[in-house]
Amino acid sequence: MVESIVQSILSLLSGLGNIPFGREISVFLISLMPILELRGGLIAAALLDVNPVASYIISIIGNIIPVPFILWFINRILDWMRKGKRLSKIAKWLDKKVEKHKGQIEKFGFWGLVFFVGIPLPGTGAWTGCLIASVLEMDRKKAFLAAMIGIFMASIIMMLLSFGLLKNIIG
Repeated sequence: MVESIVQSILSLLSGLGNIPFGREISVFLISLMPILELRGGLIAAALLDVNPVASYIISIIGNIIPVPFILWFINRILDWMRKGKRLSKIAKWLDKKVEKHKGQIEKFGFWGLVFFVGIPLPGTGAWTGCLIASVLEMDRKKAFLAAMIGIFMASIIMMLLSFGLLKNIIG
């Protein structure tokens, strides 16, 4: 599923392939996006044949950039969204997403957030993890550290999967 979304976005960004570092910019932009994050960025990098080391660094940076903004501002943004007619639907959808996953983080705290961000499963990642941490009013510095550890964990797993290294290791 993620691969098909990534391919669709890559087709939208295909014009970037004609400029210097266009493929790398595409990887960066996809890594910034909620849902896709660095997982999508690394899949895109593999599809675009971007250097694995550059892909790794670009994807991590793209995934890290939104984290402090989510941790420090998402509650204010959600409060504002709940007041509007159109945006309240998005806020309600996000509230449902938080409710669905918050037990995993609430129960295990810091390490729950690390593993929620770090294990690349559908619906997990830094965006959702930090959203939940904010709603739960976790200490922002600890949540930021947990998200960073999780991002590095997910990046290693996704590098192995995206670039086929796991297949070579297993045989």
